[in-house]
Amino acid sequence: MNALFGRIARRYDLLNDLQSFGLHRLWKRRVVALARVTPGARALDLCCGTGDLAFALARRGAEVTGLDFSAQMLEVAKTRSQQGWAGVKNSSAQQPVFLQGDAQQLPFADSSFDVITVGYGLRNLASWERGLEEMYRVARPGARIIVLDFGKPSNALWRALYFGHLRISVPLIGLLFCGDASAYAYILESLKHYPAQLAVAEKMRALNLHNLQIVNLVGGAMAINYGETAR
Repeated sequence: MNALFGRIARRYDLLNDLQSFGLHRLWKRRVVALARVTPGARALDLCCGTGDLAFALARRGAEVTGLDFSAQMLEVAKTRSQQGWAGVKNSSAQQPVFLQGDAQQLPFADSSFDVITVGYGLRNLASWERGLEEMYRVARPGARIIVLDFGKPSNALWRALYFGHLRISVPLIGLLFCGDASAYAYILESLKHYPAQLAVAEKMRALNLHNLQIVNLVGGAMAINYGETAR
């Protein structure tokens, strides 16, 4: 998996635009809106990739740490940071700090962050449950924990069409623009082992998170799971 992300790092943003028809940008805005960031809040973006969510949280004034296991993805994120990012209007905005690390063994103390996000990364962990447990561990009282990832539509017909898109169209995009069909064929494979939004919500409930929400996008093909720690 690490080698795969290393191969596609330079074209990761382009491929995301193509395979989602640009909609992933709107979905990430929903995540940031749910985060309700205030200036000076500490935010952690796990599996941060090239930094989309980290930069968006920083634009709201958060002190952001982005963590990812892929050195190549982090190189792209750091380059974007050095070049600045568009739309910075908040005078308190700070550049995110990007670290290489394991989302299942976070190098942070308990109760360290006000906001913890993960976009398109939870299902790629060896144990998504362990990933959520670590997010909970480093969350402060009243923190927001938000997961954006591929979902499994409840409608059987739409699910079949959606999985067909992942099986055929998305690998073709990877082949045409990255020279490697496997670059995005892994999405469908990863979904075979990831129980998606309903199970994530159940795990959040087991962790005693409150105000749980499931925001289904595109008929449940994508989903945002939201929860808050007790105050």
